[in-house]
Amino acid sequence: MMDNTRKLFGTDGVRGVANIYPMTAEVALQLGRALAYVIKTGVGKDRIVVGKDTRLSGYLLEYAITAGICSMGVDTLLLGPLPTPGVAFITSSMRADAGVVISASHNPYQDNGIKFFSGDGFKLPDELEARIEVLMTHPEVEQARPTATEIGQAFRLNDARGRYIAFLKSTFPRELSLEGMKIVLDCAHGATYLVGPEVLGELGADLVTIGVRPNGKNINHKCGSTHPEGMATLVKRHRADLGIAFDGDGDRVIMVDHQGQVVDGDHVMAICAKEFHRRGKLRRKTLVGTVMSNLGLEVALKNMGCRLLRTPVGDRYVVEAMLHGGYNLGGEQSGHLVFLDHTTTGDGIITALQLLAVMLREDKPLADLARVMETFPQLLINLRVKERRDLKTLPKARQAIQAAEKRLGNQGRLLVRYSGTEPLLRIMVEGENLQEIEGVAQDLAQTLEKLLS
Repeated sequence: MMDNTRKLFGTDGVRGVANIYPMTAEVALQLGRALAYVIKTGVGKDRIVVGKDTRLSGYLLEYAITAGICSMGVDTLLLGPLPTPGVAFITSSMRADAGVVISASHNPYQDNGIKFFSGDGFKLPDELEARIEVLMTHPEVEQARPTATEIGQAFRLNDARGRYIAFLKSTFPRELSLEGMKIVLDCAHGATYLVGPEVLGELGADLVTIGVRPNGKNINHKCGSTHPEGMATLVKRHRADLGIAFDGDGDRVIMVDHQGQVVDGDHVMAICAKEFHRRGKLRRKTLVGTVMSNLGLEVALKNMGCRLLRTPVGDRYVVEAMLHGGYNLGGEQSGHLVFLDHTTTGDGIITALQLLAVMLREDKPLADLARVMETFPQLLINLRVKERRDLKTLPKARQAIQAAEKRLGNQGRLLVRYSGTEPLLRIMVEGENLQEIEGVAQDLAQTLEKLLS
């Protein structure tokens, strides 16, 4: 019987420092072989799409995973740098059997990652990732190697970017135009550096672009969705209508209004949910968020006559809940939004286009639209850890968490969890009184830091 426990895969694929286990060429080759073995049907030549962001280590991992795929008799379609949602779209539209994205998203350039999509453009379920882990070193894969003419080939899909751009533009209402709108666009020197400006520019926007000169080492460096400060400064300097910042792989977006104030994913979800609800397009009057979404979002939806359904952190869990419940809008506070009427995964460009459409239809600036929800004070502390010890097995940790929850009572929320992509313990405290939650967060952080150091 195969072990179904995932050890390599986190909430968003396999991730780590490039060229250090598990982000090595050897592991990438094994992952490629195992994936190809899992999807192989035996009827005709199967195909797997491979895309990446702009990291220096992308070449290393791209060629290694391609070798693994081809060694199992499966063909590879190489897309080059393309946003994660673009890879999902090409996988589905080309009727490929699976998709591979080589990216560490918002992490610094020295990190990289590998994540998989099924043929329908959705991320693989946990169970299938666990099976791939086991098959990486399983004898049955080794014994299934083809030879001679049965070995796979690799092809470069040169028009992938054009296909994706045409699709993105088709999601924007034809009766609307971005003519006369000035936008500061930050592409984080990442996978959107060509696609983002082309889409918004072709729709008529007057663009001031930054983060569009990747060199393999500057992805996410003091730019993009995790560092919107530079974009905010340029918005005020150029008197732009708003700023739009993507992360390294283009699946999330953070915006700033004309005053340079950040508008995060919770606010964008509230804005879009209100518009969808007004037009009768918010299915079952429900928005799917995560446990990290601000309490203010829940209150705003309740005032609209709608509700917030919370899931664990991770877009895969948001999408699973959306598919299971028949919902069409969901996402995360980080700016990772999913519009299931258009796409199968988070797409920063589609999110930006949906928000821009609301601005045009309502004829209101982003600052006015963002008032749809009031943000409750929320504090997030990240503790770096050497290992992810189960807090339930540490009596003092349990006691400290219970004491913090008691202090908050019914006026706040506490969430303690390990990051799925980094060696961090995240402590999130939320409530009506900033001073009170700061005290709770700091006291708990000090206790847990001593226990885990």
